[in-house]
Amino acid sequence: MPRFSVIVPAYRVQAYLHACLDSVLNQSFKDYEIIVVDDCSPDACGSIADEYAARDPRVGVVHLPRNEGLGPARNAGLSRAVGDYLLFLDGDDTFTPEALQTIADRLETTGGPDVLVYDYARTYWSGESVRNTFARCLAENGPASFRLADRPELLKVLMVVWNKAYRREFVEAEGFTFPPGYYEDTPWTYPVLMSAGSIAVLDAVCVAYRQRRRGNILSTTTRRHFDVFDQYDRVFAFIDARPELAVWRPVMFRRMLDHFSTLFTSRGRLPRGTRAQFFRRARAHCARHRSPGAAVPRRARLRHALFRLGAHRTYRTLWAGQRVYRGVRQAATAARRAVRAAALQLHYRLQLCLPLRPAEAVFAAYWNRGYTCSPAALEATARALVPGLRTTWICRPEDAHTVPGATRVVHPGTAAYWTALARSRYLVNNVNFDRRLVKRRGQIMVQTHHGTPLKTMGTDLVHRPAAAGTMDFGQLLRNIDKWDFSLSANQHSTLVWERTYPSRYTTLEYGSPRNDVFHRTRPEEIARLRARLAVPEGSTALLYAPTHRDYRRGPHHPLDLEQFVRVLGPRFVVLVRSHYLDTAPRATAGRAPHPQIIDVGDHPSVEELCLASDALVTDYSSLMFDYVNLDRPVVLFLEDRQAYEAARGTYFDLEAFPPGAVSRSQEELHEIFATDHWRGPRSAQRRAAFRARFCPYDDGHAAERVVRRVFLGDTSGLPLPVSSGGRRPSGVPRQVTVREYTNG
Repeated sequence: MPRFSVIVPAYRVQAYLHACLDSVLNQSFKDYEIIVVDDCSPDACGSIADEYAARDPRVGVVHLPRNEGLGPARNAGLSRAVGDYLLFLDGDDTFTPEALQTIADRLETTGGPDVLVYDYARTYWSGESVRNTFARCLAENGPASFRLADRPELLKVLMVVWNKAYRREFVEAEGFTFPPGYYEDTPWTYPVLMSAGSIAVLDAVCVAYRQRRRGNILSTTTRRHFDVFDQYDRVFAFIDARPELAVWRPVMFRRMLDHFSTLFTSRGRLPRGTRAQFFRRARAHCARHRSPGAAVPRRARLRHALFRLGAHRTYRTLWAGQRVYRGVRQAATAARRAVRAAALQLHYRLQLCLPLRPAEAVFAAYWNRGYTCSPAALEATARALVPGLRTTWICRPEDAHTVPGATRVVHPGTAAYWTALARSRYLVNNVNFDRRLVKRRGQIMVQTHHGTPLKTMGTDLVHRPAAAGTMDFGQLLRNIDKWDFSLSANQHSTLVWERTYPSRYTTLEYGSPRNDVFHRTRPEEIARLRARLAVPEGSTALLYAPTHRDYRRGPHHPLDLEQFVRVLGPRFVVLVRSHYLDTAPRATAGRAPHPQIIDVGDHPSVEELCLASDALVTDYSSLMFDYVNLDRPVVLFLEDRQAYEAARGTYFDLEAFPPGAVSRSQEELHEIFATDHWRGPRSAQRRAAFRARFCPYDDGHAAERVVRRVFLGDTSGLPLPVSSGGRRPSGVPRQVTVREYTNG
């Protein structure tokens, strides 16, 4: 007997059925059966299901002689199911990777409940994925299993059949089946939850709920939406037959009115001319099932009252008035924003007429994010070395806590922000400032960049549209013309920056200021960092930091982290750091927290993450050039190298000159760690050669060299990189002379 029976009704989903069935068959958990119910679909659903059944004995197919609808189709699957637990998956949806293993593990730890509720995410054609907004209701706190009365907030989660696992013996004992018609989930889900002796929750996204642009049944315009009335009749009949459930009548009454209201106000569902009839039916249901007692939010009280009174015209009038009000409010908001923007630009123009403040400097990083990267290193050093210098950091309000107390904080789009840009003598950033910035005579702009370039940059992207996207190259050149200094960590960077960012500025080949911290942090500080990140004592911490994929719209998570940590064993933990441009859910988002996987995507300092880790796993990220300063292992995971090279391109063959071991698949990555090749002598040799080429000046004094040159005008006596025997970590290249180039 299999652990799971996965029931898949299929009707007019031929374009999605392959992905649906593959998402089940590709699960690492294999103890299941799949029952595909072909609901007499006029397309190829039946033949597709038969193909899968011919290839895999776990797939069974039921062909219905006529189209019955979702409810009867699921019943047909129920009658064939023999698994311990029943799972439902619509033919256009998919399971997420490792979903079945995650469900099986949770069922085990919660003692085999009657119902397990798990989470889902809406997925769109663009690749966007949005998690259920009521995911907080699935928090795995409190008792492992409970009754609905213990956690009634569970009713806020979408009432569908496919986000739950049902113990088959419980379903059969209660005699649950699906009714015909639309909204067949309603008289199934509510009775199941109300009567379940034990319920558990799983705080993990297990289903990708496809949002089709057209063809979704519930988005069609048809009178079949009136089926909702019969479905709620069935819910109340179930309650009436069980006196012990009478306490749920007020709750169901309120939810019924909310459902009616949603249907009535949804565009495109009710046919033209049927709204008055719908309202009359709703009023009759209110009279028939009225059960006062449930708390109703203030904003919903008027809607409920109008339904009970049958005030159809009043409801429609207020609904139309609300829409007009929203439109007026949006227009007023847009007008206020336009006026404010114009006022700020006027303020900026007036500030440009006032004298510069020679002892003020403005710093920013990564499009006004937190205190980080080379600008942060330069700000701290300048504040310490330059007498009387007042420093300002530009960042978003949510990042203000990362800025030192001695540094003034201004937020983008404020009067203080534009004043700082207009009046400060020094402007330092690792990207470009606001394009509207006017570079004044006497202002000095320092471009620090943010890493050694491996991937194609700047004007080299002209012939790579997939990577360039909507980049305005004319504006890029205008921004470059504002630079006075461009920092470079090595000769490779110098050659790339001067070619791809062509203008008249001075290149300071002084090393990377953001890497100074790697040469100055003491072991006891690193121990405190690891403790703050909850890295278990004695464990090996791997920092997994993939870069952004320009050729993909959605997030790219090629590495199965849970499988990876299972292979690594209990003494490893993985710190997961997604790229800052990947704002969609991260590699660990939507999953129950794994004790060996720590999401550090929100940590403000990637340099601290490097210090806290024992090795780096990355792909094409420039972080590898910084990490080798620590003389710790680097492992490359290049599973999509051909696609990345075609879309973005790189400046040298990374496989021919890597900083450590190279894997091209997850299996190869597992082998590298299983054989200890990741930290073997060959990897150490590669790392040393990589460091010698790309880190000749990184010795802990790069920021000091830049500050003395730019802020103090000191061109002599700059601290030079020390010899390899004079500083830790070991292997810093021999002493070399820093270089300075004037371009143009």
